[in-house]
Amino acid sequence: MKFQEITEKEYHEFWENHPLKTFLSSIEISKLREKSGWLTYYVGVKENNKLIAATMLLAHKRHFNKYEFYSPRGYLLDFNNEELVSFFTRELKKYIKEKKGYIFRVDPYVIYKERDIDGNIVENGKDNSKIVSNLQKLGFIKSKTKEQVGWMFSLDIENKTEEELLKEMRQNTRNTIKKAEKIGIDVEEVDYDNLNIFYKILKDTGERRDFHVRDISYYQEMYKLFSPKNEVKFFVTKLDLKKYIERINNEKKEKEERLEKLEDNRFNEGKIKSLKEDINTFERRIKEAEDIIEKEKKDTIYLSGSMFILIQPEIVYLSSGNYEEYMKFNSQYLIQWKLIKYGLENGFKKHNFYGIPENINEHPKDYGIYEFKKGFNGYVEELIGEYELPITWHYKLFKLIHKIKGEK
Repeated sequence: MKFQEITEKEYHEFWENHPLKTFLSSIEISKLREKSGWLTYYVGVKENNKLIAATMLLAHKRHFNKYEFYSPRGYLLDFNNEELVSFFTRELKKYIKEKKGYIFRVDPYVIYKERDIDGNIVENGKDNSKIVSNLQKLGFIKSKTKEQVGWMFSLDIENKTEEELLKEMRQNTRNTIKKAEKIGIDVEEVDYDNLNIFYKILKDTGERRDFHVRDISYYQEMYKLFSPKNEVKFFVTKLDLKKYIERINNEKKEKEERLEKLEDNRFNEGKIKSLKEDINTFERRIKEAEDIIEKEKKDTIYLSGSMFILIQPEIVYLSSGNYEEYMKFNSQYLIQWKLIKYGLENGFKKHNFYGIPENINEHPKDYGIYEFKKGFNGYVEELIGEYELPITWHYKLFKLIHKIKGEK
């Protein structure tokens, strides 16, 4: 085996066909990081002149002209091949030291223990504890914090039909999708020039729920980097309130006609009561829609927005937001269903709803995020996490400095 630097082209070709590939280990992400001052290196291991392992290394200057090295979702290799992992790690450590690195971080795209839809460990399921143990033997230390998502929720869609996927959803989720379709919510893809529509929704959500939202330049760069190969999509949902009112009025009229035909006797009391309740509900919805038109001074309103990364074999639901006053329309369900169907039509194997709170079976904070995703059916995925490999004595010094300053 021979460790060596490889070209960007060699790395991309290897990444393209590797089972552990993800958007975070793509060349496009390195280009994004470079705009923030990171350096990029590509290294690998060849055997008989064939690449059998590779990783993308990102380096950022920290203190005293020393560098932090990070391999997002690296390595790309067979983690069960302990000899290869050990050789690659030893050589990487020497390489990073030569490049003035003091720390190497890695967060492999490897499942820790197989879990079911409720987050419970599957008996006799996949267990990669041995991979974790091997990394620790090589000197890796489990990070107390992590940069990337550690727990995800995913849905396998390979060899499924729309009918099968709908049937396997929770009844409430299925009904919500049908209702959103019925009332006329439109799902519209947003191009580069209209990213501000998506961003405004995201920004509003971040301020309301107190989470950090990146500057719009991040989303613009992601669009420029991934859109040439159709690997990123931004969507917003919108509702034409005039058409919405028209639909409700038609349903209301149909209920009123049925009510008029019913004889006023005790045998029809239940039907009469139900029809009157429906009519009252329709009148309330019409009034609410009219109030929105009056308030917004427009007939069409935006409801929600979402961002997806589409790189085989999975579609990743990366970011989203909703206007709080319009959450009752449940338009996010419709966006998810649209992308699930897109995945079916374009040969994707998995729809990855992405991040959920850790230890979900313990009902942590933000449990509702998981409940929304769970409604579509699927399973919880726990990754093995992020690890740090100390390269030089500066590692402990910088850890101490960060602790004193209260930094991560």
